Amino acid sequence: MFRGFYTVASGMLAQQRKTEMLTNNMANANTPGYKADQASMRAFPEMLLERLDSAQVPTENRLSIPFNQRLGKMNTGVYMQETTPNFVQGDIQETGRNADITLLNGNMPVDEDTGAVGSVFLTVEGTDGPRYTRNGNLTVNGNGFLTTNSGQFILDENGERIQLDTDEFKIGESGQILVEDTVVARLGIGFSENPNQLIKQGDGLFATEGNEPLQNAYDAEGVIFTAKQGFLERSNVDASRAMTDMMTAYRAFEANQKVLQAYDRSMEKAANEIGRVNG
Repeated sequence: MFRGFYTVASGMLAQQRKTEMLTNNMANANTPGYKADQASMRAFPEMLLERLDSAQVPTENRLSIPFNQRLGKMNTGVYMQETTPNFVQGDIQETGRNADITLLNGNMPVDEDTGAVGSVFLTVEGTDGPRYTRNGNLTVNGNGFLTTNSGQFILDENGERIQLDTDEFKIGESGQILVEDTVVARLGIGFSENPNQLIKQGDGLFATEGNEPLQNAYDAEGVIFTAKQGFLERSNVDASRAMTDMMTAYRAFEANQKVLQAYDRSMEKAANEIGRVNG
């Protein structure tokens, strides 16, 4: 009976975490470059139950022979193993803003081991190493540095901050930044063969294991991308699908909750009625 409590509780926790993930996706449905999280649900390993027992042998010394009595299998519930971002490119929206940029994935290599499709990212300065983002909603701060809207510095291909003397600049399709038709810098574009290995952080940023820099997309073999100025990549959250999945998770949570209440009533009856000693 108590094992049933644990199984139901694990199901409720898994659905609660899935609901929280879907709620976060919905909250970022309008965040440029946001990559929707996906849940990986796994069942706990099944357990083979056996009972230790013994049998008395009718001999002079009354020998006792131990043996195992097999009871069967027990499923120990489900859990949410991990969340992984969906790196499918979102819709492209024209904004007309000079500092908005989107990276269009062209011909991207496919990881032979995992089947993951590679992706390119803007490089952002972090406190302990580079960070990467698909959010191209940029701005030029008061000192002329190109930054994200949350204030992180955008880096060039050499890992340096990009400082501009004017707001009137152009960004070429290959990532070069031009002021009065003169190339003053080139955007730092990182390439990841398997984006699923990136670690998702706040503000639409991703980090690598050990904060190692990604491969320079300009030097990566077979990587083709296009930088478009005045456009933004929208979030790839499917709002209608997320709402449907949220309702499904909520109903599954309610179903587990009702089973838990039934277990609770059974335990209450066992304690208060079956175990009562009549005087």
